[in-house]
Amino acid sequence: MLRTWRQRITITDVVVWAIGVAILFVVIWGTFVTLKLNKYAYDAWIDLFIRGLALGGVYALIAMGYTLVYGILRMINFAHSEVFMSGPFTAVFLADALAKSGFMDKNPVVSLLLIFGLSVAMSTAIAILLERIAYRPLRNAPRLVPLITAIGASFFLQYTFRGLYGSGVKAYPEIAALQGVVYFGAIRVFKTQIMVILSAFIMMLVLFAIVQYTKMGKAMRAVSEDKEVSALMGIDVDRVIVFTFALGGASAGVAGVLYALIFPVVNFYMGFIPGLKAFTAAVLGGIGNVPGALLGGILLGILESMGPNLFLDGLGIPAPYQLKDAIAFTILVFILIFRPTGILGERLAQAKA
Repeated sequence: MLRTWRQRITITDVVVWAIGVAILFVVIWGTFVTLKLNKYAYDAWIDLFIRGLALGGVYALIAMGYTLVYGILRMINFAHSEVFMSGPFTAVFLADALAKSGFMDKNPVVSLLLIFGLSVAMSTAIAILLERIAYRPLRNAPRLVPLITAIGASFFLQYTFRGLYGSGVKAYPEIAALQGVVYFGAIRVFKTQIMVILSAFIMMLVLFAIVQYTKMGKAMRAVSEDKEVSALMGIDVDRVIVFTFALGGASAGVAGVLYALIFPVVNFYMGFIPGLKAFTAAVLGGIGNVPGALLGGILLGILESMGPNLFLDGLGIPAPYQLKDAIAFTILVFILIFRPTGILGERLAQAKA
């Protein structure tokens, strides 16, 4: 048995595990020192947790696009970050017009619905066009080909929107109805955070219900298991795939406006970092697993919000919050090392794994 173990374990495995253990030790030691020093009050940790919950809900919605497409086509749609960008970057012009006309202040609910509607429409249209133009002709190609195509489509969309809307940063106007805070006992929560958290969870419930309890959702799950057999059983595979891309695009459109409510500036490059983090969330929860996208997004958002202060502050690192992106991608490394299938497991048939 020992000889078999030695044959299976390589020097690379040892080095990778050693790095993982070293990072884990630093995280545990930093957390211990931070809590021992008691630098942050209870209220501060609550604020960080709520901020992470709001950000995690956005990551979960973006991750749904990755996980749905992977579940159907077994490919990572790296252009999904630009699907996410296209919605709020288009809707900012409508938001600005509504604010300047005074309509937003008088009718905030209608204004938000219009902004969400335009964002969802644009992101959904871009997602459907991607599937029809970039991916459908490569449906039976080797996996590397659509992956390279997705990266090329991502750059194409970035610079198309840069050419159409400009390379500058555009700001979303403030919505008066969402300004201020609400107190739940001693806990202070910004109205924007309440809006983002509720909207994200409602959208996630809608997506989960569609996948689990509708006829189209049943067809999606069937196509995910075996496209050929599904076609023989009378399922229109192309229609299901288009619907999957549209569903992921709609989710990204909602996430884009919610992200703009948290960080009220948009540009042609805004989808890159959130897209990578949402991919990390999808891998963390289990790529291809719908509940896993929700779990991964929420965990990543909370860890990204609380992690810098919790893990790094006790180590004497100045401005630890600047390393929040490093923490997010370190989590991805950990998952790939210790549990490549994610927390809930990758939703794949054994024969396709």
